[in-house]
Amino acid sequence: MADRYKTGENVPENGTYEFDGLTDGRKQSNPTEDEKQVKLESGETFPPLRSSKEGAYWKKVK
Repeated sequence: MADRYKTGENVPENGTYEFDGLTDGRKQSNPTEDEKQVKLESGETFPPLRSSKEGAYWKKVK
């Protein structure tokens, strides 16, 4: 199982991360296509969903 990271945590390594649910336990928030995956660099902070400002979980996909 891939590691999950939460909004506000530091990004451990450069890569593309995919939305993997909301921090309040709901799996669906209807994220836009543009925010289902984000490219992040080591040291950045995992973002909330831009459209709803909700805390999210992220997992690395590449």
